[in-house]
Amino acid sequence: MAKIEKLTDSERAALVDLLPAWSFARTNAGQNDAIERKFVFKDFSEAFAFMARVALLAEKHDHHPEWTNVYNRVAITLSTHDAGGLSVRDIQLAEAIDMIA
Repeated sequence: MAKIEKLTDSERAALVDLLPAWSFARTNAGQNDAIERKFVFKDFSEAFAFMARVALLAEKHDHHPEWTNVYNRVAITLSTHDAGGLSVRDIQLAEAIDMIA
């Protein structure tokens, strides 16, 4: 299996324009190399349906988010643990999530 590389500083800087709805964040493990986005839906059913669609995307991308759900709110944090921080896998999954949001 090929090693997954962390994003370079210039690639990280480009995320501001590439993924404007996402912000830099810490992972639940305390890592300071992640991106996050928070979503608000009409109710729990809409939030849960969104999470089900994201789960299917995550399986397709073989990359799984850290997330929380409280009633109509979903917070998603992406980081590539195998790379020790952000990687192209996070960008690809964030872009796919943005398409269904």
